[in-house]
Amino acid sequence: MPSAMRVDCARRFEEPNKDDLSRQADTAGIMSEPPLIDIRNATIWRGRTRVFDKLTLTIDRHERVAILGPNGSGKTTLLKIINRELYPVDRGDSWVRILGRERWNVWELRRHIGIVSQDLQQRYRPVTTALEVVLSGFLSSIGIHGNLGDRIDAQQVAAAHDILEQLGIAELAATPLRSMSTGQQRRCLLGRALVHHPDTLILDEPTSGLDFAASFDYLARIRALAREGCNIIIVTHHLNEIPPEVGRVVVLDQGRIAADGPKASVLTPELLSRVYGARISVAEIDGYFLAYPGTDNSSKT
Repeated sequence: MPSAMRVDCARRFEEPNKDDLSRQADTAGIMSEPPLIDIRNATIWRGRTRVFDKLTLTIDRHERVAILGPNGSGKTTLLKIINRELYPVDRGDSWVRILGRERWNVWELRRHIGIVSQDLQQRYRPVTTALEVVLSGFLSSIGIHGNLGDRIDAQQVAAAHDILEQLGIAELAATPLRSMSTGQQRRCLLGRALVHHPDTLILDEPTSGLDFAASFDYLARIRALAREGCNIIIVTHHLNEIPPEVGRVVVLDQGRIAADGPKASVLTPELLSRVYGARISVAEIDGYFLAYPGTDNSSKT
């Protein structure tokens, strides 16, 4: 990974000056900042299927969290809830609040939360160039087409080129997605999410479809962003996609929270074997947790 990468996804985390802190301390009745995600007693339907029944989950700002679970556990639905594509059944004791608000303009929300997902990647036309993918982040659009190009200014174009440079794909600016590797396409989507310098990045199965080299490169970039202060939420069913910087793991199983807590106490052979319906052993190596086929005497090392 290029050592010069300095994509600032956490511009809002700059340290306040002492005068600001003093004024805050002197303000009576000051309230703590709302959580990043606050879901309370939420019942969520997708079509005729009830995915969650009275789901309650809170993720604070500045947390780095992994949402883990097998296929069909509710991960994709949870992502759509956060992305404001789905809303809970309207009840007085139920809500979904993002940064303290139940209603958002999606363009405004993208300034706080950047999302990278396979679903988003697949919605782009194969002829869309790397530069167009990144620029589309300024408009929360899928590509730059029609009159959308007229809304892009020179400063945004320069910023997009800078992001491509920092992600190591500057030479692909005019290259269409169909001529790129999956790893290069994924970096374009990451650049799209970073244009607004969001406080939080949500990554859905970030290394799916990538070979070893591309996976390791992509994870290294995510780790660099985390170390620079970016909140990271990983949605996955693979333990190896959870970087060491992630400290909390939420495990979903058939629309319910099967476990929620510190990574080391949640990622146990017993829990994972029960949730995934298979014998699973777990090993920890250099801060990464890896799953492999278990035996009757499965143990965590």
